[in-house]
Amino acid sequence: MPSASSRTGRTAALVIALAAVPAAWAQQQGASCEKPVYLTFDTGHMGVAPLVADVLKRQNVRVTFFAAAERTQTDGDSLDSHWAPWWKARAAEGNEFASHTYDHAYWRGDLKGVEPSFRIKPSAGALAGREFTWSAAEYCANISKASERLALITGKKPLPLYRAPGGKTSPRLLAAAKACGFEHVGWSPAGFLGDELPSEKFSNEKLLAQALETIRPGDILLAHLGIWSRKDPWAPANLEPLIAGLKAKGFCFETLRQHPQYRAWIASHP
Repeated sequence: MPSASSRTGRTAALVIALAAVPAAWAQQQGASCEKPVYLTFDTGHMGVAPLVADVLKRQNVRVTFFAAAERTQTDGDSLDSHWAPWWKARAAEGNEFASHTYDHAYWRGDLKGVEPSFRIKPSAGALAGREFTWSAAEYCANISKASERLALITGKKPLPLYRAPGGKTSPRLLAAAKACGFEHVGWSPAGFLGDELPSEKFSNEKLLAQALETIRPGDILLAHLGIWSRKDPWAPANLEPLIAGLKAKGFCFETLRQHPQYRAWIASHP
């Protein structure tokens, strides 16, 4: 098995070899984006957030962030005042934002009844780890709370979209969210970049090779701003080589504002 130093060396070599790609890609963007992919980030412990920002600026890539008030390495949460300047800077760069539910609230099941209600288990905030019954209005309020906080700290209206934690939903849950103005966004099978997986079984090298091989035009890609459980963090090793590698294959990056599946919904919910 290659040593950590040799893997790091190969990653650095790839970035250097593709150093000319951003300029050529920027010229292509002036014409059209014929092979778009949609890179999205969910919040996490935020430990890699500064690195992610540096890579996106260097590669001239705009993404869509789905934000919840999750516990961070800075002893607060990802939407607190400590991180507010970081979010505001991302807005100034042209990135887009959407809700991930404020309390990173997992859907656990639907309850029977005329009025929709759900079993919900937040993994962030004061109620983390406990299971509750929420009405559709309560669930919508939690989606809206994250969106409103993003608007406050970025100065930019978030997209009328949201992503349920873990992608766990039901038709009834999705209908309830849509009724209060939020369309759900998942991710493409090939777009699951694997940063939540155990690094003992899924090395960064393996995940990078798999992504570059399987991602196709139109795919929505998913990564996080820090995963507590992964021992060998994904972003420092893989993010820039992934972006550069996809550009080298003719891909271009757009936000979900441009996604054909959501464009009309966004336009009708200004």
